[in-house]
Amino acid sequence: MRSYRGERLGKLIQEKIGTLIVEGKVKDHRVDSFLSITRVDVSRDLSYADVHVSSFKSEDGLLRGVEGLESASGFIQAKLASLLRVRQTPRLRFHADPGPREAFLLNQKQASLHQTYAND
Repeated sequence: MRSYRGERLGKLIQEKIGTLIVEGKVKDHRVDSFLSITRVDVSRDLSYADVHVSSFKSEDGLLRGVEGLESASGFIQAKLASLLRVRQTPRLRFHADPGPREAFLLNQKQASLHQTYAND
């Protein structure tokens, strides 16, 4: 069971990293504004944060973006340390989350099938 404090910290980390990405503060060329943070799972002892990243670009673009975020994790963690009021900033671990893109593609396929059968 996740703690309330861990959930709050996860939401805050999600918001702050998303803002850094959108504002272009992460200077790695693999990180672009099409990346979005879908969720952040903070460990019980608040020492690690698993950051799940999604994109509507290709899967290869998503994996490159995750690599860029991993490369910039020190910078991102330092920014979080200055923005958050916690004793110890969790270490960030980035993971690709293909779920939202796959759901979008599935929805498109369903819409095209619906359109096909509606015309018959």
